[in-house]
Amino acid sequence: MSDAELVLRSTRVITPEGTRAASVAVAAGTIRAVLPYDAPPPEGARLEDLGDHVLLPGLVDTHVHVNDPGRTEWEGFWTATRAAAAGGITTLVDMPLNSLPPTTTVAHLRTKQQVAADKAHIDVGFWGGALPDNVKDLRPLHEAGVFGFKAFLSPSGVDEFPHLERDPLARSMAEIAAFDGLLIVHAEDPHLLSSAPQRGGPRYADFLASRPRDAEGTAIAQLIREAKALDARVHVLHLSSSDALPLIAEAKAEGVRLTVETCPHYLTLTAEEVPDGASEFKCCPPIREAANQDLLWQALADGTIDCVVTDHSPSTADLKTDDFATAWGGISGLQLSLAAVWTEARRRGHGLEDVVRWMSSRTAELVGLDRRKGAIAPGRDADFAVLAPDETFTVDPAALQHRNHVTAYAGRTLYGVVKSTWLRGQRILADGEFTEPKGRLLTRQP
Repeated sequence: MSDAELVLRSTRVITPEGTRAASVAVAAGTIRAVLPYDAPPPEGARLEDLGDHVLLPGLVDTHVHVNDPGRTEWEGFWTATRAAAAGGITTLVDMPLNSLPPTTTVAHLRTKQQVAADKAHIDVGFWGGALPDNVKDLRPLHEAGVFGFKAFLSPSGVDEFPHLERDPLARSMAEIAAFDGLLIVHAEDPHLLSSAPQRGGPRYADFLASRPRDAEGTAIAQLIREAKALDARVHVLHLSSSDALPLIAEAKAEGVRLTVETCPHYLTLTAEEVPDGASEFKCCPPIREAANQDLLWQALADGTIDCVVTDHSPSTADLKTDDFATAWGGISGLQLSLAAVWTEARRRGHGLEDVVRWMSSRTAELVGLDRRKGAIAPGRDADFAVLAPDETFTVDPAALQHRNHVTAYAGRTLYGVVKSTWLRGQRILADGEFTEPKGRLLTRQP
């Protein structure tokens, strides 16, 4: 302990063993020890007394569309990572699409890494993409360090990232399973989507009808069959339909290597409250009814759903028209995810330990970063968020760090104010003030 440089002390530190008063000693960017609260700081170490504010591990958001390069008017590494830091997120993994070029070859990955290198305020990793014509690129991308491969089973919304029909899905999954990689999937059946009523216009009820629940269930059933046959690792992205939960629970009980995420907007917003024409609420799959939301929370509590991620997918304001059929589909909520989930979690009787498990520990485990991220424990990176969990704020879109100030959370009063954010023992945000970028580019660990 003689080399400790920093000690963070709080009456409430969230550790894998529970929440307790503790002092956390840091050296060279790594947690060296979690000490008793009243342990004297090692000689020469700087003490930061956080009082009753909660010290929790920095969140790990494994589903973010940064859109950089190519669509930086939508977002970008500078703004996205500042927004993340403001929300207590210290690691994100960037999706391969909506940027130009998409991350579907090693050359494209290198382009994205070069763009991100000097703009990242937090640590950043990258997903690869699985397309109908890039099976040959999957293993090289894996060896170059992507954390897994994103695929769509229905149209993605951008022409440069086509979806996988049944045979290309099987080929991609077989190739990824051959090196025990991870396939992450937007699971909606395209045939059920195309046969659903497509009325267009400003009525949210019409949009909801155009993305039926059985489109998710049918696509997930297909994934489970393929994964079981190949013993493949498969992750279901942004689950919105509770109808699929029994199928998922059964597959997990049978030993299928399946994990599932949901998102803050599915857990905190409901179809009943979406105003007509308010396409800031549009996402695919859609925000569903309150009764459906109750079952998602139950599935989080029992482990059927593994984790919570943002699926931050912003756009410029002009693309959020009042026609739900043509408006860009994506929720902008990177900075607000912790507060949004905590606000609803506390109302439902969950604690911050649950939120940390869903948004930090399990997400780190999903991408194999759990040796370095996701917990306040010796040997982990000294990545922290300092939270005042009982303080509230009202969401002012103009005050957000996102490049475009469009959000479905506008005007909502949320619990949980991030007081400071720390990356490898360095404070990168305090009282709204940021340091220069200190983030690193991450690659998958063998």
